[in-house]
Amino acid sequence: MSFGNKNHDDQDSGFVSRNERFGVDQKKEIQPENRGSFLREALNLILSVVIAFVLFLVIRTYLFYPFQVVGDSMVPTLETGDRLILNKLAEINRFDIVVFPAPDGTDEEYVKRIIGLPGDEITYFQDELYINGKKIEEHYLEALREDSDQALTGDFTLFSLTGEATVPEDMYFVLGDNRNVSKDSRVFGFIPAAQIEGTADLRLWPLNKIGIIDDNGAEE
Repeated sequence: MSFGNKNHDDQDSGFVSRNERFGVDQKKEIQPENRGSFLREALNLILSVVIAFVLFLVIRTYLFYPFQVVGDSMVPTLETGDRLILNKLAEINRFDIVVFPAPDGTDEEYVKRIIGLPGDEITYFQDELYINGKKIEEHYLEALREDSDQALTGDFTLFSLTGEATVPEDMYFVLGDNRNVSKDSRVFGFIPAAQIEGTADLRLWPLNKIGIIDDNGAEE
C-alpha cells in the first residue's frame, strides 16, 4: 500500500495542467485595486466632459458665439451664408458690424453697421454722411456705388427720422450697407445698447473670405 501511495504522490507532483502550462488561472478575478483604477478613470472622463461643457456654455454666453448671415442688407460686406464669430465683450465703436434681435419682436436677428454713437448728430445729404457737421467717407460703400448710377442713401437728418437732434444716451443708430434694401434705424429707430449681442469680428465661412472683418477702411 505504501508503494502505491508513493507512485500516486509522484504522479501528482509531476503533473502540470494545460492552463498552468500556459499561465492561465481559471480562478483569477478582478482585483480590488483594478476595480478602483477603472472607477477613477471613468470619473475622470465624466469630469472632463462636464468641465468642457461648462466652458462651452461660458464662452458662448459671455465671450463669443457663432452667427450665420441671412439676407442682403449688408451686401457686399456680408452675404447670405456667411458664418461669423461674434465678440460679446468688445467695446462698440463707429462702423462696427453688430447683431441684435429684430425690433419687430420676431425670432430673427439683424446684422447692421453702427453709424451713430450716443451724442452724435447725423445727416445724409447728396449721398454723403455728415456726423456732427463733419463729412465722413464710407469706403465700404464704394463697390455698390461703382455698380449704381443712383444715390445709395436718400437725404435725411436724424431729427426728421426720429424727432431727436442727437443719438440718445445708451442708444445707437444703425444702417445696413445695402441701403436700398436694408430695414434699419431709418425704419425702426434707435437700438438700445443692451440689445446688442456682439460685434462681428471674425468670418469663418466662406473659406476664401475667412479672417478678421474690418471696417473696410472707413474713417471717422
